[in-house]
Amino acid sequence: MTIAIGDKIPAATLKEKTADGVNDINTNEFLAGKTVVLFGVPGAFTPTCSLNHLPGFLENRDAFFAKGVDEIAVVAVNDHHVMGAWAKASGGEGKIRFLADGNGLLAEALGLGLDLSAGGLGLRSKRFSTLIKDGTVVQLNIEGAPGTAETSGAATLLGQL
Repeated sequence: MTIAIGDKIPAATLKEKTADGVNDINTNEFLAGKTVVLFGVPGAFTPTCSLNHLPGFLENRDAFFAKGVDEIAVVAVNDHHVMGAWAKASGGEGKIRFLADGNGLLAEALGLGLDLSAGGLGLRSKRFSTLIKDGTVVQLNIEGAPGTAETSGAATLLGQL
């Protein structure tokens, strides 16, 4: 079953690579008492994710914060080393959080798993964006096709605030 507006984000442990090492990020703790933009991508460094989806959230970072957002995070079914490298390469390090869902457990729990095995990419996450308040989904945008980033893009979500 796919997550919906009004649902709580399920408990999961993600990983984040920082200058101090690798941290476990518990979704319940991360989302508690905050307004968070969480967007998911099929994979770090992939063309649509790197060229279309991520840049919009980086460019609109201050606009999201001005509308009351406390944190912006991207999550992908990649390991924390890849997500850390993507943070650096994209210029997003220190601006938004890059969270690794290495085994795809959060994507699966959200009902947003995506099988891209035919293209050699394995199990991934559908492209999505959410606005979460204190762990509850307030806005949810799920992209219809993995090669586009309009429905789930920053401009769409920003317009919903």
